[in-house]
Amino acid sequence: MENIIETSNLKKHYTRGSEIVKALDGVDCSINSQEIVSVVGPSGSGKTTFMNIIGCLDSPTDGTLKIAGENVTGFKESRLVTIRRKNIGFIFQRFHLIPTLTIKENIELPLIFAKEKPDNDKIQNLLERVGLKGKEHLGANMVSGGDKQKVSITRALIYNPKIIIADEPTGRLESKERNEVMKLFRELATSGYAIIIATHDMSIAEESDRIIQLQDGRVLQ
Repeated sequence: MENIIETSNLKKHYTRGSEIVKALDGVDCSINSQEIVSVVGPSGSGKTTFMNIIGCLDSPTDGTLKIAGENVTGFKESRLVTIRRKNIGFIFQRFHLIPTLTIKENIELPLIFAKEKPDNDKIQNLLERVGLKGKEHLGANMVSGGDKQKVSITRALIYNPKIIIADEPTGRLESKERNEVMKLFRELATSGYAIIIATHDMSIAEESDRIIQLQDGRVLQ
């Protein structure tokens, strides 16, 4: 296993009127490759802030963040874009697919935005890996919720990142579809990915290797 994410005394403070809000208040943690970690906590616990910072979508007020051994604290957005593209794939509860495009076209979107030519062989291999082979020419609005999430997972894998960050990835799925997605996450973790899941569903969290429980911006366990 490789230490893929490491935070030290991670803080995110901001002012709201005369009040100082401590969204994160000294979080120390490490996450390894080949590991599924669930991040849990009530609303206001700092869970979303934590996920945004380790996903390099936001910057901490204080403390350090290392991604794949590189200290990325204080990087400008242009550098963070490169870090995200190289290391991190994102999966969301609402899928964020374009319904008028096919499954394959949705998967190719990150490459198109980066003005890169899609590698058809790679895409076909990914489609087979997630169980969507043969469905690539269907419209994204024509498949089940479980298949839509598999499309978003495939899109997240397009740059072969080290880290998958999933925000409530099973929140809109039926139990069978939820089980299929978790099985796929387990296969990805076994092959080397670090999977970090933000969830309110403790049955999902209990399937993880570890749980990071946040409250009031601090790690409880």
